[in-house]
Amino acid sequence: MTNHPEPRPQRPDDDRSTLLLVDDDDVFRRVLARALDRRGYAVSVAASVDEAIVRAQEQPPEYAVVDLKMPGESGLVLIEKLLELDPNTRVVMLTGYASIATAIEAIKLGAIHYLAKPCDADQVVAALNKSSEGDSATPVSGSPLSIDRLEWEHIQRVLNEHQGNISATARALKMHRRTLQRKLGKHPARA
Repeated sequence: MTNHPEPRPQRPDDDRSTLLLVDDDDVFRRVLARALDRRGYAVSVAASVDEAIVRAQEQPPEYAVVDLKMPGESGLVLIEKLLELDPNTRVVMLTGYASIATAIEAIKLGAIHYLAKPCDADQVVAALNKSSEGDSATPVSGSPLSIDRLEWEHIQRVLNEHQGNISATARALKMHRRTLQRKLGKHPARA
């Protein structure tokens, strides 16, 4: 596999919009950073919440693309920190574990959009530029969620209510902790 460099750092005379990309997946981060750089953003990258906070303190970004699930603190914590530094930062939350509960929390905390992985640079750019207003023209699905997807959504909601505590969530769901961990380790069921 070819080792591609991270995108070029922003120069003082660079008038491109600044974007902070935070994701612990090295390959995904590199590929998306290069694609966003080619689309005109001055991209800086971080692999964790702590690293992202340092970068944002050095230069608060105009835009941020933040992965939900990373080692250590979650991307939800980072949304708050970024908006404390600059309330005008437009944040898009990414996740490989999409759930209604985390999408709602991300929006409540100030994200302007929420995308499920895999997604491409064009989808990210569209989300970054999307109005923070709701869209009444959004199509409504005519079919109900599958039983597996309903279970996944319920587990995510209860997990969120217990601040990510697996043991407390398992007790609340009257489920063995290992069973819950196994269910959480799987990708979410399709809608």
